[in-house]
Amino acid sequence: MKRRIFLKGTLASGAVATAVSAGLLSPRQVLAAWPKDAFEAESVQDALKGLYDSALTEPSDAVSIKAPDIAENGAVVPISISADLPNAESVSIIAEKNGTPLAASYQLAASARPSISTRIKMGETSNVIAVVKADGKAYSARKEVKVTIGGCGG
Repeated sequence: MKRRIFLKGTLASGAVATAVSAGLLSPRQVLAAWPKDAFEAESVQDALKGLYDSALTEPSDAVSIKAPDIAENGAVVPISISADLPNAESVSIIAEKNGTPLAASYQLAASARPSISTRIKMGETSNVIAVVKADGKAYSARKEVKVTIGGCGG
């Protein structure tokens, strides 16, 4: 990461945090673009409709998921998603059997490389689905992750 980009991001985050704490912005205003319907959906299909206006995705070898075969603790499951797709617009992570399946969704800048690493909570063994939107189409890949200790209320 270039130092200039890091500093810009740090300063922008600090400015937003200061504005929120000073009462100039509410958290609701900061999260205005948050796809509430998608994050509150109780099924994979409803989450996809909330994100992309369609529950259809095209399986693709260009999307890859790196996740453990067995997660010892479902509260912190490391997931990495990358894609070899031009014009990627967003990356979303779905844990199929969670009460609210959409775990994360990232909007990408025009020149950003679709590569995300994070940790998600999983309540039980299920498929993790990565969805990458590129050129107006949703591409997906999935991997089963076995959970030994539940992280979502378990």
